[in-house]
Amino acid sequence: METTVKNIMTGQLVQKVDLVIAGGAHVGLSLAVSVKKAAPKLHVVVVDAAKCGIWKTDSRTSAIAAATVRMLDMLQCWQSVLPNAEPIREMIVTDSRILDPIRPIFLTFSGNVKPDEPFAYMVENRHLYTSLYHLADELDVKIVEGVQVEKFDMEGQNIRVYLENGVVYKSSLLVGADGVHSNMRNIAGIKTFYKPYEQTGIVCVVAHDRPHNGRAEEHFLSTGPFAILPLKGNRSSLVWIEHNEQAKQLLAADNMLFQTQLEIRFGHHLGRLRVESSPLAYPLGLTLAREFIRPCFALAGDAAHGIHPIAGQGLNLGFRDAAALAEIIVETTRLGLHIGSLVALERYQIWRRFETVRMGVTTDVLNRLFSNDCMPLRVIRDIGLGLVDGMPWLKNYLIQQAAGLIKGSPRLLLGEPI
Repeated sequence: METTVKNIMTGQLVQKVDLVIAGGAHVGLSLAVSVKKAAPKLHVVVVDAAKCGIWKTDSRTSAIAAATVRMLDMLQCWQSVLPNAEPIREMIVTDSRILDPIRPIFLTFSGNVKPDEPFAYMVENRHLYTSLYHLADELDVKIVEGVQVEKFDMEGQNIRVYLENGVVYKSSLLVGADGVHSNMRNIAGIKTFYKPYEQTGIVCVVAHDRPHNGRAEEHFLSTGPFAILPLKGNRSSLVWIEHNEQAKQLLAADNMLFQTQLEIRFGHHLGRLRVESSPLAYPLGLTLAREFIRPCFALAGDAAHGIHPIAGQGLNLGFRDAAALAEIIVETTRLGLHIGSLVALERYQIWRRFETVRMGVTTDVLNRLFSNDCMPLRVIRDIGLGLVDGMPWLKNYLIQQAAGLIKGSPRLLLGEPI
């Protein structure tokens, strides 16, 4: 419950709350609504440094795994997202050079983990954000937009959070969900392992003449993967990995040259292409926080881990963080214990740290294995892909992993209430 008291020494008004989340994107909002749904008496505040309403113009897209869909459905916001979500019904993997006239398919995946349950959907970020934002508002989550957390410090068993607009919160727990360049992580003094890749990710949306029929394509090229991911209508989302210098040249080039290079990689099987959204670029690297917690403080999402997009698992790892942390917060509350205690938060760190490190290492190895034109490696990986394609049990296991349906997952990801 929120209460306001005055600090006798400074004259500041201090608002007492239960949970402050710094970062109002998908992970921060999903954590807020997960906690509020299960423990409505807790007072939850989301502080977002992004400009008010900027999410409405977000042209980026995300792959939403089946386990995340179950979580969003349990939170009762998936139904409003579904009309704008495209199921991935099939996935193919090729390995070739950029100018090869034919790209042989080495590996194919069926798109379902169960009948009528695709292993993933593609969603434009703004639709997912809209649903989470409105749900948070309905649940009486307080959202403070366009304001940054300036600093925080401990006060007894609580944490005092200072916003740049002069507002001060006294909270049982502060969660940093403010992205890979997390200011919260820096203030907390948590060190990271960082490995830069000599690669840039280019993302954009293209329209095409022919239907994609829900098929996703991952083309392993010498500079990095080129993924074509289906969206609603005759549209696809691209994740185009290039060496840094080549990416700079592509982004600085005129539209005709960019379109030509895109068509060389995309191919002509879906007809004429039209770039629908301005290409966005971001440097790639592996970032792993050495710790996820401090007293009354926890990291979630990209603030805790930033991985290569080769497996499309970045945002889903963040949702898994949110589901795990929400479960721990709610269970701790029901026991009448302090949600910011290290005893409670250590459970979260143990639960999430191993998987995020494992995924970071896995994507790093895959990127090194496939983002090159070394002939011996090409022969080995193509044989490996062919062997996997001939093992239905292994393909099913990989689909289950990609869908996030892993033993020991948080309840929300299994479609169960907290």
